This record gives sequence, structure tokens and C-alpha cells, in this order.
Amino acid sequence: MKPDYTRICQRLRVLTENIPYETANLANASALLWQNLEDINWAGFYQWIDGILVLGPFQGKPACVKIPMGKGVCGAAAARDVMQLVDNVHEFPGHIACDGASNSEIVIPLHVKGELWGVLDIDSPLYSRFSPEDAAGLVRFAQTLEEILETCSR
Repeated sequence: MKPDYTRICQRLRVLTENIPYETANLANASALLWQNLEDINWAGFYQWIDGILVLGPFQGKPACVKIPMGKGVCGAAAARDVMQLVDNVHEFPGHIACDGASNSEIVIPLHVKGELWGVLDIDSPLYSRFSPEDAAGLVRFAQTLEEILETCSR
């Protein structure tokens, strides 16, 4: 069943309405993705802190805590400031294997007040899991989250 990204974004707004706490909102955002996307094994955030991507709220197995700018799919998304949709992570130069079961990945940079805030990262054990429709829907989700993060305290 295809995810209804419009509904997921609406649900995100309801879950975060009048909640000024960044960590709580990110935790619910990752849980919402986990609950609504099939065939994923990790969904969460890396925050840009002190010149490095640092693990934030997520759903899934334990993950790498720090990712340097430009390293792996997350670091590439942050450095290039553009979404990375990778059908086979094993073919991605410099891929960081936090979970060897992950075979495809989508990473979307997030911004607050015009500055890089971090990235949304979603992994799947399936190759080519993320379609162009998923990419468009997840970009809308990321944009919704950016609006929410603008109102939060860190």
C-alpha cells in the first residue's frame, strides 16, 4: 500500500501543534514515518552540531553517532545540500554501514532559518525501495518539519 504523504504531513502537524520542544517533535516525526512507511528499517535524524552530523531521535536499530560532513549518504546530502536517493547503498562511494541490512536509503537536508539544521534519513532493507513519489512525499514531509522546527527550542 502506497503511503498517503498528505495525510502523514497533516498528522505531523497535529502531533506537533503547540509543542515547542524539538526533541519531542523529532521523536514523534520519526515514529510517524516508522508507522506509515513499509519496508524500512531505520527512520530518523542527524543534527548539524559543531561541524558534524550527530545522531538525533530515530526509530530502528542503534546507529552511528557522528557522521563527518561529506561522508556517507547523510554527509553527502548535507555537504551538497541536496536530497540523496540511493537505490543500492553498497555502490555509494564512502557509504557508512551502520546497519548491514540496509540496502537503499533516502536522505533529505533540513534547514532552519536558512541554515543547515541536519538531515532526515530513512533506510530500507530492499534495493530501490524509494520511488520518485516517495521522494516527493518525503520532501513535503521535510518541508513541513522545517516549518515546525522554526518554532522549537533546541
